[in-house]
Amino acid sequence: MYADDETIRRILQDSGDTWAVVGLSGNRSRAAYGVAGVLKAYGKRIVPVHPKAETVHGEQGYASLADIPFPVDVVDVFVNSDLAGGVADEAVAAGAKAVWFQLGVIDEEAYGRTRAAGLDMVMNRCPAIEIPRLKHTA
Repeated sequence: MYADDETIRRILQDSGDTWAVVGLSGNRSRAAYGVAGVLKAYGKRIVPVHPKAETVHGEQGYASLADIPFPVDVVDVFVNSDLAGGVADEAVAAGAKAVWFQLGVIDEEAYGRTRAAGLDMVMNRCPAIEIPRLKHTA
């Protein structure tokens, strides 16, 4: 319901290659670290967004979406569901084209607001799973 193949494909192929990954730190044991590595391997530029503003996968980190001094295309959200809606609202304000809530990140009201603002959105999915899956169904 919140992740049809057409929207997933559009985000992955047509929305642009600069992905802000909210919740990404240098902690290699976190899912965000591995998924960001997969995104990078598939040609996406990742932009770490975390209060620590660490450099991750060779990319400068920023404390918030508002601190990023260049446009981002997609905002990939690795925060708890109760914080995700605020991140989606920040993505809209920042001019992103799409928002992606990772597996387990669910906020139906944020989904509605983000779609109403004209952005593509996927919820409760992982691009590291979807990229290879769609390559086999294309």
